[in-house]
Amino acid sequence: MIKMILTDLDHTLLRQDGTISENTLNVLSKCRAKGILFAIATARYWIGAEKYIRQLRPDYEITTDGTLIHSDDECVYSCEFRVDETNRIVNSIFEIMPDAEITVANKKCVYWNSKHISESERLYKAVYNDYSKALDVGANKIVAELPEENMAKEIADKEGCRLQGYRGENWYSFMPKGSDKTVAIKYLSQTSGIDMSDIVAFGDDSNDIEMLKMCGRGIAVSNAVDEVLKIADEVTLSNDEDGVAHWLMKNIL
Repeated sequence: MIKMILTDLDHTLLRQDGTISENTLNVLSKCRAKGILFAIATARYWIGAEKYIRQLRPDYEITTDGTLIHSDDECVYSCEFRVDETNRIVNSIFEIMPDAEITVANKKCVYWNSKHISESERLYKAVYNDYSKALDVGANKIVAELPEENMAKEIADKEGCRLQGYRGENWYSFMPKGSDKTVAIKYLSQTSGIDMSDIVAFGDDSNDIEMLKMCGRGIAVSNAVDEVLKIADEVTLSNDEDGVAHWLMKNIL
């Protein structure tokens, strides 16, 4: 019995143009009227997902690649580097790439050394920081734009942290060991009292694979990468065809 719907945002619930269709919103509303909880699990920072959170009003928000969980504006889970670890990783990035663009997330705050913050669709609420002075907070996630994956691997190996790449992007995330969506989902399962077998999860990218495997039903949208299509329990329509809503209509409503 499905008691929670858990979905990724980009390329899954969101259409390619970054919108959520009225059909999807209506279907989710009907599911929640049946008493089914709704949660998102996204690699986006909280501020990058904020407009969708305001629109969807999920019961739980797993953001920042699984290092944060919020519910009704309350932070219920946070996995983060110590302050000294945070500054050491930032310095390691600059050592290998002196002009790297770096974002550092601490809870709902994001620091960024870009001169074009106001122009960013996702991170226009970020706080400018050139990192000339040491940060006094620990990071949930540190992201750097690097031209080669080997550079990112070198930094991650040196600092002993988890590395995450993204579909079609040259941005690389550095996160605490033992942090990812699956850890956050297990915590969410315990907190909500909902067994993993009663959760249906939707995703499209490699960082969704373990999430789809661990939940009772793991559904891939048809535009998912091959690795996800291979491990999914089922494949629904693409994100542009409201694949998540289509599956929910067919199997729940």
